[in-house]
Amino acid sequence: MYFGRLLTAMVTPFDKHGEVDYGRTSKLIEHLLDTGTDGLVVAGTTGESPTLTTREKVELFKYVVKEVNGKVPVLAGTGSNNTRASIELTREVESIGIDGIMLVVPYYNKPSQEGLYQHFSQIAASTSLPVMLYNIPGRSSVNMTPETIIRLSQVDNIVSVKEASGDLDAVSQIIEETGDDFSVYSGDDGMTLPILSIGGTGVVSVAAHVIGKDMRAMVQNFLDGNVTEAAGIHRRIVPVVKALFQAPSPSPVKEALNEINVPVGSVRLPLIPLSDVEKANLTQTLVNFQTNTVEN
Repeated sequence: MYFGRLLTAMVTPFDKHGEVDYGRTSKLIEHLLDTGTDGLVVAGTTGESPTLTTREKVELFKYVVKEVNGKVPVLAGTGSNNTRASIELTREVESIGIDGIMLVVPYYNKPSQEGLYQHFSQIAASTSLPVMLYNIPGRSSVNMTPETIIRLSQVDNIVSVKEASGDLDAVSQIIEETGDDFSVYSGDDGMTLPILSIGGTGVVSVAAHVIGKDMRAMVQNFLDGNVTEAAGIHRRIVPVVKALFQAPSPSPVKEALNEINVPVGSVRLPLIPLSDVEKANLTQTLVNFQTNTVEN
């Protein structure tokens, strides 16, 4: 299945009591679709999945599917470090119109590569939904090797990987040794253009929440052969990406959305809001970016 070029790992909006705010969710979806998002990943890391209950996730998936109404693909983050629980959640969401699932590398229990293969292949076998793998060693403490990803790509419904290892050699090997119907997405905004340049499909983005039009323009310029223009946009977005990850995500991107009048509330503990210094840095970076964009 083709999920698009620019996917957004959507934050989960909360109200002032820290509960999921569906009104704000609707406004956020509208904002993302208006600024170039091709697809939504719901209840991933950026969606604060570790702090959402299973029931909250299911209700959120249902709501987003209904709101999107087929305009773009919706992927549900159903992965965890518990294979049985991931299978149960995946089976529960299969009937609600989800277009695919994203499965993160199991965190904390540090499985072997064979354990990873069995974990993902068993979840995939439990569903007819397309599966996007998610390799993020910085958060899971385990790096899924290219060989394991390539092996998993032979499973019929494992169709994609979100690669956030930062290792271009590994990404190159995955692209080279998987079929044309297997897509590789950057899991780091700053690696979008480099990964596109070696044959990647696109990005699962955090920055698209606030600079979606620019991310879209960068990707489209590259695809159209305007490499110099794409590279210029890449250089301009780098400071924004750094500011959006100056503190544990999604605290910075939620603050940025609130600043641009797309209210999404705060984060749930153990994450905390930005400090005054971090807020000031984020605000100034966004101002500088807008000024630089106008000048260019």
